Amino acid sequence: MTDTAPAVDNGVNVEALFGARAALADSPELAKFEWRSTVEWVKGTHSLTEVETFYGLGGEQSHTKKFTFDADHPPQFAAADHGITPAEYVLVALGSCLTAGVAAVAQARQVKLNSVRAVVKADFDLHGILGADPEVRNGFSNITVDYEIDADASQEDIAAIVAQSQKRSAVYDALTNPTNVDVNVNRPS
Repeated sequence: MTDTAPAVDNGVNVEALFGARAALADSPELAKFEWRSTVEWVKGTHSLTEVETFYGLGGEQSHTKKFTFDADHPPQFAAADHGITPAEYVLVALGSCLTAGVAAVAQARQVKLNSVRAVVKADFDLHGILGADPEVRNGFSNITVDYEIDADASQEDIAAIVAQSQKRSAVYDALTNPTNVDVNVNRPS
C-alpha cells in the first residue's frame, strides 16, 4: 500500500495551460490574440462597456456570456455614481490579473492556497485631469499592491509565487512598460 499525498487543487488547470504552451510552440500564430470591448456613452460621465468576443487561437471566439460594466464618477465629481471610475477599473484589472497568476503559479508549484487577499491602492492628483497644474500627470503617480496570503508554504516560497505572477502578468506589464495606444475618430456607420 502506498501513501501518497493528495494533489493540491487551487482550482487552476495548469496541465491545460502547460499543454497550450507546448502546442503554441509548434504554431506560434495561434498565440496572437485581440481583446475587445465596446463602450457606449449613456449620459454625463456614465458609460456602459460590453465584452463578449475576442480573436485568438486562429479565429473569432466568444466568452460564455456577454459581460457588462458600468463606469461613472462619484457625486464628489458632480456625477451620478452609476459605476466605478475608469481609473478604478485599472486597479481591478491589476489586482485580478496578479491574483489569478498567484493561483496558477501556486498550483503549478503544488502549493495549497488557503486564502489570498490583495489590497490595491493608487495615488492620484486631480490637478492633472482638471488641467489645474500642467506639471501634474493625469494618471496614477504610484500603485501599491499589498498581499495577505495564507498558504502551505514558507514566506520565501509565497514571495517567489507572487514575484512569478508579477513577471507573467499582462496587466502589470501594460502598466509598467510603454504601450502604444492609437485613438482614431471615425464617422458613425
